[in-house]
Amino acid sequence: MKQIRPPLRDVYITGVGAHLPGPPVGNERMEDHIGRVHGRASVLGRRALRWNGIQTRHYAMEPGGTVTDTNAGMTAKAVVAALDEAGLAVDDVQHLATATTQGDYLVPGHATAVHAALGAGPLEIASYQSVCAASLMAAKGAWLQVRAAEADVAVAAAGEFSSRWFRPGFYEGTALVDSKGRLATEADFLRFTLSDGAGAVVLEPRPRGQGLSLKIDWIDLTSLAGRFDPCMWAGSTRGDRADLASAWSHAGPIAAHAAGAVALLQDFDLLKTVIRAWIGVWLDKVDSGRIVPDQVDHLLCHYSARSLREEIVRLLENTAAMIPEEKWFTTLPATGNIGSASIWVMLEAFMRSGRPKKGDRVLLIVPESGRAMIGFMMLEVV
Repeated sequence: MKQIRPPLRDVYITGVGAHLPGPPVGNERMEDHIGRVHGRASVLGRRALRWNGIQTRHYAMEPGGTVTDTNAGMTAKAVVAALDEAGLAVDDVQHLATATTQGDYLVPGHATAVHAALGAGPLEIASYQSVCAASLMAAKGAWLQVRAAEADVAVAAAGEFSSRWFRPGFYEGTALVDSKGRLATEADFLRFTLSDGAGAVVLEPRPRGQGLSLKIDWIDLTSLAGRFDPCMWAGSTRGDRADLASAWSHAGPIAAHAAGAVALLQDFDLLKTVIRAWIGVWLDKVDSGRIVPDQVDHLLCHYSARSLREEIVRLLENTAAMIPEEKWFTTLPATGNIGSASIWVMLEAFMRSGRPKKGDRVLLIVPESGRAMIGFMMLEVV
């Protein structure tokens, strides 16, 4: 007898939560907070801050390197905040999908640590590890769980503890520092761009009884890794990053550290090409009718720096894909770039801003420079 499958269900975001550790750290204090390489001020720091437009950010460690939280701890706090908004408890969660660039452990996955930090009973978990777009990977996994009636309450969460990568010990005594004590550009810029925090969303098959919810229309993810070498990476030198046999695990941790292969790095020349590839995918979405710009009321686009936003706008402004900048919403100047957590921190602030109204359509876009990918998520305020 042929089994009849139940119809796919609509899915709603019923709670959004964020956690930003410690007080905001202003530009004048940030390098003292994360530490100066060989005690010297960065040659590129002021330029990086002008480039990214960030004014304050948050760190889960104190000056000198004392850790005040963990990635899993911050992510768990964001999950609890999202559940509180949805009127749910930790034990109501049936599926937990987490995202991060790097968890607290190399092994096991981030979701196990977040599950433990929540103190929850047995449940299904999934770990998604990439860079910024890992947030939408986790969201799509959680969305499909609820949509297929595999779970009635799912959570997608993302957390980052980037500042621990930026302590002087990651660079001193490595090939990333030249004879004059200057840190290589591909490492130095990121120290002024990335920071710490977490965000989470709760997904259910029905909207909240009171207040606003967000119906998920669709989530699309496009990887372009087949076209590009890594653009942002850790685990290899710049010259060998496309050769996985030369990665840090083959050289061993001591040799890899000395070569500068353990630090987080960014190829800014390649990034200029990757931006155009992101825009190409965006234009394809518009050409196919997946995105209709005139029907988008709010755009939450994650970008790591103000200058990247300006470049995106420049590439789009003479196309049918351009969404007027007055519809854009961001928290970058106040919260900084929190990698995969940025989009949920942004969404949480947006929902508190008074801007969303019933019937509005909200487009989330998360480009990722890691090895070039981009994600899109279309929401409707209900």
